[in-house]
Amino acid sequence: MRIYAYEFTRALRRTNDNGTNTPMMHWKHLLTDKRLGKTQSAKEHDRSAFQKDVDRIIFSSAFRRLQDKTQVFPLAKNDYVRTRLTHSLEVASVGRSLGTLVGKHIVQKHTDLTHITPEDIGSIVAAACLAHDIGNPPFGHFGEAAIRAFFTERPVGQAICQQLTPAQQADLTHFEGNAQGFRIVTRLQNPDIAGGLQLTQTTLGAFCKYPCTRAHYNPNNIATKKNGLIIADVPYFQAIANELGIIQTAAQAWVRHPLVYLMEAADDICYAIIDIEDAHQVKAVSYHDAIGLLQPLAGNYDHLRFQQMRSRSDQISFLRAKAIGNLLHQAVEAFIDNEDRLLAGNYPQSIVKAIPDHDALNALTQFAEKNIYNYPQVVETEMAGYRILGDLMEMFCSMIEDMAQHADNPSNAKAASNMLFNLLPTRFIGPERKIATCPYQRTLSIGDFVSGMTDSYAVSLHQKLTGIKL
Repeated sequence: MRIYAYEFTRALRRTNDNGTNTPMMHWKHLLTDKRLGKTQSAKEHDRSAFQKDVDRIIFSSAFRRLQDKTQVFPLAKNDYVRTRLTHSLEVASVGRSLGTLVGKHIVQKHTDLTHITPEDIGSIVAAACLAHDIGNPPFGHFGEAAIRAFFTERPVGQAICQQLTPAQQADLTHFEGNAQGFRIVTRLQNPDIAGGLQLTQTTLGAFCKYPCTRAHYNPNNIATKKNGLIIADVPYFQAIANELGIIQTAAQAWVRHPLVYLMEAADDICYAIIDIEDAHQVKAVSYHDAIGLLQPLAGNYDHLRFQQMRSRSDQISFLRAKAIGNLLHQAVEAFIDNEDRLLAGNYPQSIVKAIPDHDALNALTQFAEKNIYNYPQVVETEMAGYRILGDLMEMFCSMIEDMAQHADNPSNAKAASNMLFNLLPTRFIGPERKIATCPYQRTLSIGDFVSGMTDSYAVSLHQKLTGIKL
């Protein structure tokens, strides 16, 4: 992958429709079927390139592993409760609707988009939604915190960081699931193929929620409030941004692709509302609290039909569906109203903050943070997961460092290191099974391995290696 020198992208040299020189992105360039890792667009016969993006993600092993990764309730015994997999499928369903409805407006307004249909834009957003959590480690955000803490609090992790540049250290000490997701879809899934899954560059642009490295972290800017790229993967996003005309603001930072806002809206709408439904199922939230939170968001609905439902769970599901539908249409209107600002890369907040029912949605989110995410069952299991991931990172990073020190004669490494090395899958170290000479690269390989585990596999492996049962 070619490494581009820092430059403002092509978008900065274009003009607005009104003739001014204000930086502006254009849908004609933002919506392309060119794939990362391919020099030419393939002819599509049976499905559009963007429908194929959806299929490639669904059939990937990284996506399948989401079936055993925490959404809210880790290692839940109730099979009704959502996992990251079911959550991602639901977000994609909402995202497809958002993209198709916005796509009708875009295609009608911009008559030069003869190569794009509203359904194409629906597929782009759906694909981005499917992949939006694909980089999450086991045990959700606690898993991210555990990996970060390994490099800042444990002696082995601290010693590794002392070998690295400040920028490389930041990638590890601020491990981010969003950055890991970009790494998975562009490199780790199909590691022997240029571009990984070889998704269209439009889908990758719509997927990258935080297009910057940690050096440009700024909590007051929606595009840089997290680090969505590590320095090793910057050349990949640079190529995408150059192709799509995404405005570059610094050497390792860009504005968002406008369709990111639809992916984000689908996620915001789903997780806030669906977490209430799941919490009711595991009795973490009462029926009356759930109804009271969902009714203000449900808009106009058939009250008689609601009252005739004999099951309280069915009533909550009914209100959940109505609330999602109501918020979906509000988000479409907010996107259309702010299209010019989105194309200028000058929209500072998520579009759900501009919808009429934002206050009611925010009240629901605040309730969840206070009453659901701190539920004892959640905290107890996530704390155990925090310890498990820290231990696994320590064991495998200690092993890889020991093997690296004895690369010329592996037999001189500790016996435990040689045994543990055999457990490291080939996809993370190459078929030759050689230890990388660069400490940054070999540590990334361990992070790729551990963060890619499912909740159950992490628990099982930790138990086998330590003899401690969760």
